[in-house]
Amino acid sequence: MVEIRPIQQHEIEQAKQIVVGVSLEIWQGVLTEADFLRFDSMSDIENVQSHYFDNCGIFLVLVDGEQVVGTGAIRRLDDEICELKRMWFLKDYRGQGFGWKMAQMLFDFAQQAGYRKVRLDLADEKRQPQALKLYRKLGFYSIERYNDSSCTVFMEKVV
Repeated sequence: MVEIRPIQQHEIEQAKQIVVGVSLEIWQGVLTEADFLRFDSMSDIENVQSHYFDNCGIFLVLVDGEQVVGTGAIRRLDDEICELKRMWFLKDYRGQGFGWKMAQMLFDFAQQAGYRKVRLDLADEKRQPQALKLYRKLGFYSIERYNDSSCTVFMEKVV
């Protein structure tokens, strides 16, 4: 059975592997795993409790049986704005509505937590066209850069 629920401590390594695997798929031929890990230590996932749950956020996983097959999170930026983070799904689970459903659950959380806006950044629109298409369908619109990441696309939506 496939379900979306908050991550459990024993699933952290699987979640990190989803992020690494999908990132390497997107940046195939450009980035090695070692390069990726130098760029992104994934300390937020490693410290998921303090980084998300104890800081007005949440980290969800898409689980098929005992296997983590997708991730998504909400991270606090300030009292009114949060950030959609770590939306990654294995290839076999894309295009089936799981991203939409997880996003809706994350938006519901954000609204209940009192956030008014959700932001996100996307590394590269040419390498992530499906993600960009999903985010636009979800109601995100382009905004100016709001952080110092290496991303090139910045978006926001009202919740």
